[in-house]
Amino acid sequence: MKRLTAATFAAVLGVQGAAANEIQINMSLIFQETELLTQELIKVTDRIRERTNGDVDIQVFPGGQLPTYKDNLEQVVNGANWIAVEDLTYVGDYVPNFGALAGPMLYDSYDEYLAMMDTDLVADLTAQAEEQGIKIINADYMFGFRHMITNKPIVTPADLEGMKIRVPGSQIFISTLAAMGASPQAIPFTETYSGVQQGVVEGLEGSILTMYSTKIYEVANVMSMTKHFLGSVGIYISPSVWDQMTPEQQAIVDEEFAAGAISNTENLIKLDEEYRALLEAEGVTFVEADTAAFSELTASVYTEFPAWDDDIRAVIGAELEKIRGN
Repeated sequence: MKRLTAATFAAVLGVQGAAANEIQINMSLIFQETELLTQELIKVTDRIRERTNGDVDIQVFPGGQLPTYKDNLEQVVNGANWIAVEDLTYVGDYVPNFGALAGPMLYDSYDEYLAMMDTDLVADLTAQAEEQGIKIINADYMFGFRHMITNKPIVTPADLEGMKIRVPGSQIFISTLAAMGASPQAIPFTETYSGVQQGVVEGLEGSILTMYSTKIYEVANVMSMTKHFLGSVGIYISPSVWDQMTPEQQAIVDEEFAAGAISNTENLIKLDEEYRALLEAEGVTFVEADTAAFSELTASVYTEFPAWDDDIRAVIGAELEKIRGN
């Protein structure tokens, strides 16, 4: 990925403006500028800039121009004028149980995830994160469910048994796909198309939007709706940087990120439908999977992370049962 030079990177870390309550903040994210989530965040920061008369100036750096993943959140913890946009597992490095909220086979819908983020359980974990130097402005941003993308239907775990499936090089992905019965293969995404084409792997897992935008349907034309992960991110800032803003500025930032999350969800739902129709037009077959069977198998994943509470899957499950009205 393109990186800024050391000199430029040092420069962008600086705060511009000498007047009180004028602040420049760099926002770093891995998503490309053309992706929905990035576009929504650009609109959010534009509105914040407008409503604060430019005093809160959040500059968006998509596509990994600045540090991402673990290094991204470290900038926040170290007190830089920085906003990190990363999935919940990275907060799990500081508050372990937070990472479990991004575990496998938890949510049946976007609404369930949003309701979970509004529970006392998450409020308590959010407070713990702030004590570790991570203020979570908002964690309601999603980018879609992940499903199996192969050349045959995956309905039951038996259908997936032993299949070589490309996964990101993340332990939770590797553990989850192994528990589901697959043989997970951690290879770079840039090698996935040719890998499927040449038989190095027999498929991958990913979202509807990913399947269409990468044209992976040209080499794997069956999507089995396993919903084994829901892609989501939080918006993180240092409490010390947050406290540099006036209460009025803080309220504007909260309001605009909340509004942006709502807009993101609405557009995500629309794009899921539009891209599914486009994929069907390209010959893609959509198959409903036995998610209950896969959920039973992946329960073991929650025991593979020693820092997580032993009963964290049951605790999260109890919250979901309340949300579902059961």
